[in-house]
Amino acid sequence: MPRSKRMLWLAIGVLVTMAVPGRAVFGGEAAEPVLLADMDGGNGGVNIDLAVRQVSVTPVRAHVGDIIHVEVLIENKFEGSRTTPAELLVNGKVVASHLFTWGMSAGDRLNQVSFDWDTRKVPPGEYRIGGQAFVWEDSSPFDNRLDVKQPVLIAPVGGGFPGGEAAGGSATETDPRFGKQGAGG
Repeated sequence: MPRSKRMLWLAIGVLVTMAVPGRAVFGGEAAEPVLLADMDGGNGGVNIDLAVRQVSVTPVRAHVGDIIHVEVLIENKFEGSRTTPAELLVNGKVVASHLFTWGMSAGDRLNQVSFDWDTRKVPPGEYRIGGQAFVWEDSSPFDNRLDVKQPVLIAPVGGGFPGGEAAGGSATETDPRFGKQGAGG
């Protein structure tokens, strides 16, 4: 048998040995069995699922030095309780973080976290805003981030905006699975 096949079978044997529940003895002490994801029968596992449901940005047309206010609505869809960071993203990079506590009671499913992004040191341009809340144990991490489709335009102090629009405006992005609900339910 070629050497590469032997190594493959050896690796498979080691992995199978590690994954099969049983009592192993290491260094004179009995080790606990290793359980795979579905081997505990559903007992004791907590289903954690946070979802960023809505991100609102005001204003979407601003000048360097203005404050951009961002509201992030996060839903605790299942179980658990913890303090977790919610993060403000600008062009995909974290620029601010706030801790929030979720899951204190079953009726508290929505958490609204506010950010104020100071643009004093930001060059003029277009910026994509998003919000995220990440927990390692999340059962569906695909919905932990939401980006606003409309960019924020930052103009130089005293500068104008495309189409002669004035500073201001707002944009809200809502996860389509969340429907028309907002922070009020």
